[in-house]
Amino acid sequence: MRKLSVILLCLIVFIGLFAACSNKEEAASKAPAATTTPSTPAPATATPPAENTDDITKKNVTISIYYPTPDLVERRALEDDKIKRFNEKYPNVKIVKSEWQYNPNEIGIKMGANEAPTLFNTYATEGKFLAERGWAADITDLFNSYEFKDQMNPILQDQFKINGKVYGIAQQGYVTGTVVNKKMLDDKQVPVPDYDWTWEDMLNTAKGVADPGKGISGIAPMGKGNESGWNWTNFLFEAGGDIQKIDGGKVLATFNSDAGVKALTFYNRLKWEANAIPQDWALGWGDAVGAFAQGRTAMVIAGPDGPVDQALNQGGMKPADVLVYPMPAMEKGGKHTGVLGGDFLVVNPNASKDEQEIAFKYATFDYFSDKGLASLEENIQQRKKDNKYFVPQVIQYFNDNSEYGKKVAALYNKYDNVYQYDPKITTLWDGKPEAQFNTQDYYATMTNVVQEVFSKKDADPKAQLEAAAKLVQEKFFNQIKVN
Repeated sequence: MRKLSVILLCLIVFIGLFAACSNKEEAASKAPAATTTPSTPAPATATPPAENTDDITKKNVTISIYYPTPDLVERRALEDDKIKRFNEKYPNVKIVKSEWQYNPNEIGIKMGANEAPTLFNTYATEGKFLAERGWAADITDLFNSYEFKDQMNPILQDQFKINGKVYGIAQQGYVTGTVVNKKMLDDKQVPVPDYDWTWEDMLNTAKGVADPGKGISGIAPMGKGNESGWNWTNFLFEAGGDIQKIDGGKVLATFNSDAGVKALTFYNRLKWEANAIPQDWALGWGDAVGAFAQGRTAMVIAGPDGPVDQALNQGGMKPADVLVYPMPAMEKGGKHTGVLGGDFLVVNPNASKDEQEIAFKYATFDYFSDKGLASLEENIQQRKKDNKYFVPQVIQYFNDNSEYGKKVAALYNKYDNVYQYDPKITTLWDGKPEAQFNTQDYYATMTNVVQEVFSKKDADPKAQLEAAAKLVQEKFFNQIKVN
């Protein structure tokens, strides 16, 4: 009997130990998986466990962030300063710099391999795309609890508000415009057009300045890369057209409209009637903007800050000779519609809740802050020492009428090396957001159409657009189901 009691006792102890082990395994399986990035080496020694607390400043957290490319020296300096100041407030956070630049063809691979940064950059077209594929964290709660949410610029921020939820943080934006070299117009005695200009004004100005024999063009519409389709889309919008529409849960191509034909016919006129575009018209963004900065073309179509920056700081132009115009209206009294785009930061949905919170805090760290304002002023002052100009974004993350917006305007007014946009253009600009479905695929397809028009005088605009719409519809849009 005693022997049996001993056996029973051992059995009870064994069952208890087995149950304890099972509970530990179950608890471990329910714990959130740690996220890693390829640029974060494994620590040589074990990190002490974070204190069990809800205070985010007491937890050891590592995040990887979008970091500007090596050519953007001044922006890197600003980011380094921000990291330093952020770590002074949050010494518990380790920040890893990621040089990966958002690419719609790579984001799926990065997410699948868990290699996307905790906080990465993207652009306006990608909001719906990222949200629907689960590649952007739902940061609605973080945004709604943000004390300055009501001062964010709705023109930008609302582009990443999908079905009532927030999936991104606005950084800066633009309405595509036309940047004009006034000196080139003056030298050729070509009248400077009014800001409330039309397609005919653009064509006549470009024709008057162009000197093909000397390699000088009146305007340099982009002719290669997706930016070519992007450039042309401004004219589609100005003619009252659109890229796509939703009908019965389907996405339908609409750019093969009468408006599309008008816009493509205008491109034909710039090339074959006015002879106003470069003889070598296959220019990407960098080529076209570079030609403008070098005085080889009088006009370029883009988000204005880039061409203005290069013209002043690389081309040696004077601010008075670099004019920013809205896109021309198709006809007098029409809208000056330009593609509305912008840069956004997105939080990785694979990150833990703590990492997502820290990423949001980092993204908005300088927003609406005096330290952020001081950092901006230091950047302007350094540029002045280097004999360079500071060119602000056309649209900022903050509302211009907010208290902070007024502080920024006052700061800009203190320095003569800050480029100032003429307030007249802001009353004319009409920004239209890019399409939310397969926009880059559409741009690439339209680039082929633009090249056909520039290379063949008798290219049929209607036939070209019909073929392009059929391709985009069958290859891309037919694969989409809209709830």
